[in-house]
Amino acid sequence: MAAAHSSNAEKKIKYNFELRWHPFQLDSNAPKEGIDKKEYYIRKFGSRSEQMATRMSEVFRNVGLEYSMSGLAGNTMDSHRLIYFVGQQGLDKQHALVEELCLGYFTQGKYIGDQNFLLECAAKVGVKGADDFLKNPNNGLKGVEDELRTYSSNIGGVQYYVINGNHKLSDAQPTP
Repeated sequence: MAAAHSSNAEKKIKYNFELRWHPFQLDSNAPKEGIDKKEYYIRKFGSRSEQMATRMSEVFRNVGLEYSMSGLAGNTMDSHRLIYFVGQQGLDKQHALVEELCLGYFTQGKYIGDQNFLLECAAKVGVKGADDFLKNPNNGLKGVEDELRTYSSNIGGVQYYVINGNHKLSDAQPTP
């Protein structure tokens, strides 16, 4: 049995899939100007916030990064509009943008509601037209709102994955 398992592992099985990012807002009423991240998490999650921070620190440490509770949290609609816009330029570019946004927010204390930070991330991954797109607060709004209705109902935590339309994984739990 061990030999068969080892043999299968060596075959380097490849899967064909696409990664598509959809919006989810923890709090659509969060202030656009942002508030202290630590304070916001305590207000939003209560006593669980400390456990969550400990868990996030562990997850980040396991991939060689340092989780940061510094910076601001707040309304994420502009970031979702940008992610939606970039998705129309290609899913690889969309994924690269989300990576930049997450690195900044979770490890560098950057505020994901700050348009300068959004534009900095867009430039890093080669997005064209981000500045003009974000200037109009209605650009992409309908698309994001449609996706929120379609994909975000009944989600209790992030990250949230849907595989083949029916297998659901939530809350960035470690594999057993």
